[in-house]
Amino acid sequence: MAAPDLGEAYSGYLDHLADADEYAATDLAIGLLDAGVAAERVLLDLVAPAQAEVGERWARNEWSVAQEHAATHISEQVVAAVSAHVKPRPTGGRVVVACMDGEWHALPPRLVAEVLRLRGWQVTFLGASVPAAHLVSYLHRYDAHAVALACALPMRLPYAHRMIEACRRSDVPVVVGGRGFGADGRWAGRLGVAWAPDAPSAAELIADERALRGAPPARLAHLADDEYPSLLRRRGELIDSALAELRERVPATREYTAAQLDATVSDLGHIVDFLAAAVYVDDASLFTEFVQWLSGILLSRGVPVGAIALPLEHYAGALRDFPRAARALALGSATLPGRPR
Repeated sequence: MAAPDLGEAYSGYLDHLADADEYAATDLAIGLLDAGVAAERVLLDLVAPAQAEVGERWARNEWSVAQEHAATHISEQVVAAVSAHVKPRPTGGRVVVACMDGEWHALPPRLVAEVLRLRGWQVTFLGASVPAAHLVSYLHRYDAHAVALACALPMRLPYAHRMIEACRRSDVPVVVGGRGFGADGRWAGRLGVAWAPDAPSAAELIADERALRGAPPARLAHLADDEYPSLLRRRGELIDSALAELRERVPATREYTAAQLDATVSDLGHIVDFLAAAVYVDDASLFTEFVQWLSGILLSRGVPVGAIALPLEHYAGALRDFPRAARALALGSATLPGRPR
């Protein structure tokens, strides 16, 4: 009997997510397993791309945050149902999978955990936002073959580096993944850690301990200066002064609701945090990619480009004595729609 068409199944699965129909989504996935589709394919060719599309629909302002959360919850339940249906027996050592401290995008690493489990590893999935101290304490208690750490947001890279180093001090090799390390893993290389672009690659890397431990050293000599910690110390001041200038130059912002004001402060903080991460890894492209993403998000919601341009100009003036930050801000401003390149 021919295997089911996953393209058709994918379309149906997305419809079930749109309808918030957990039972139909689960039945579809289990039906594929019963029809002979490998569990790994169900996870990686159905659930994973559907979750990516959910994120894109939110970014395009087609779905609300509530719809995105509902769809994510359903996919988490589907992953659990697939795992329970297959029930693989572990034949290898223990692998610990976790999100970086402050990271709440738990579904992608959960998919990695399930693929590792399907391939015979004894997997402990610690979930979202695991504090480094708690992870290290767990590693001291249990003998782990490796740790797989996920980071979805590049602004968390400085924290990721500390977590990676904490694991290494426990003599447990580390593999990382997620969009936070760059689409090509460039920032993983800067931090000196093994990187996997997807779950199958992570599984292959974990199975090769020599490659896992063979990552080149971190390239962070620039941190010998004081720019990164100085920028962190000024975070609150920068956000407050940028908000004050925004309210002065854009009178409409003075009438913002509490929710709108909270969102504005959050965006101003994210700009500083992404800028700080770019300074940490000494790569302005981290910041320019964020500016392009944020401008697309805001434009899809009817927010003018000036809402980003003004804070970037303000931060550039306040940080003119910070060479790496100033360069990233100039390049970020140049990427805004309508700005000269």
